[in-house]
Amino acid sequence: MSSLASRNILLVIGGGIAAYKALDLIRRLRERGAAVTVVMTKAACEFVTPLAAGALSGTKVFMELFDRADEHDVGHIRLARGADLVIVAPATADLMAKMAGGHADDLASAVLLASDRPILLAPAMNPLMWANAATRRNAALLAEDGKHFVGPDAGEMAERGEAGVGRMAEPLAIAAAAEAILAPVVGPLSGRHVIVTAGPTHEPIDPVRYIANRSSGKQGYAIAAAAAAAGARVTLVSGPVDLAPPVGVTVIEIETARDMLAAVEIALPADVAIFAAAVADWRPVHEAASKIKKDGSGAAPPLAMTENPDILATIAHRSAGRPGLVVGFAAETDDLIANASVKLNKKGCDVIVANDVSAEGGVMGGAENEVALVTSEGIERWPRMPKGEVGRRLVAWIGARLANG
Repeated sequence: MSSLASRNILLVIGGGIAAYKALDLIRRLRERGAAVTVVMTKAACEFVTPLAAGALSGTKVFMELFDRADEHDVGHIRLARGADLVIVAPATADLMAKMAGGHADDLASAVLLASDRPILLAPAMNPLMWANAATRRNAALLAEDGKHFVGPDAGEMAERGEAGVGRMAEPLAIAAAAEAILAPVVGPLSGRHVIVTAGPTHEPIDPVRYIANRSSGKQGYAIAAAAAAAGARVTLVSGPVDLAPPVGVTVIEIETARDMLAAVEIALPADVAIFAAAVADWRPVHEAASKIKKDGSGAAPPLAMTENPDILATIAHRSAGRPGLVVGFAAETDDLIANASVKLNKKGCDVIVANDVSAEGGVMGGAENEVALVTSEGIERWPRMPKGEVGRRLVAWIGARLANG
């Protein structure tokens, strides 16, 4: 049986000549047992008719954001949330740019912005448009945000004499990609609960100031996404970051180290806990109720500090309910392996992922990382690679570790 059987698919048809293929796509999706609801952009109606799309889908076709009949109950939100998967075919350069920029000035873009479901894009445009730097940036940003892509393919264009990469993937290929996205995930972490911490913590000084660090949360978010892709049920406890939630991951947003520890303890029990967050070691003893003002003396105000709870050590040393595998991170600027080895023994975790965060490394806030795994058995050094790949390799390593007991 197809993984699309009894699934609700929202198909967004963009305005391009490839829109005619979207009609065949509706048929292919319905052949596999899916219910298809169609949203068409104004430009799409210049290429195919709502009547044709509605006849093939067997449902009303939605086009207007300010439709009096549909928006009385915020219809665009209902469309966004009622689907198991959103497919954009064709995904034009304009529609991808709107998605990348967070625009919502018509029904299609509003639905896409409001959706928390997986989104599959089937780009279709002239090869020069696909190769344009702006389109490439938008595609990369959308991929980083967790959007799925199928195509574009190489071949002849609608324009006479034009050929290259830009053809929309064939409906059968799009249907197959949709099936793969909605197929039950069977991976090395299937059936496991994984807790991941990510990002910085903010420790308030007064209502407008706080102590923080340069962590972007990118590595922790990449690990959470990789764990979900490997079949795990993932709880991501995140400090303040500017990142989109990974698809299929439960995100708990916190601010302080004490908030993070409480959230982790609530999320237990877990099979694996991965502490990638850069938690502030100290916090002010007292948070001022109002903004601390200069007094004209030139002297800095006193700021008494106290140590924050050690989240990694607290969880790793639990006598009851300790996760089967506890992974810590060591962000160091010098003596990387020596400091990581000391941390491994002191914290009581099973492995330390050590990374050099000195200014030369450009790791904090950057797109790449270079790590070493430190365990009681030895040290495994990995080359510098994108943080997404670090996440996938770490999850594979964890899966193998669990499989070997």
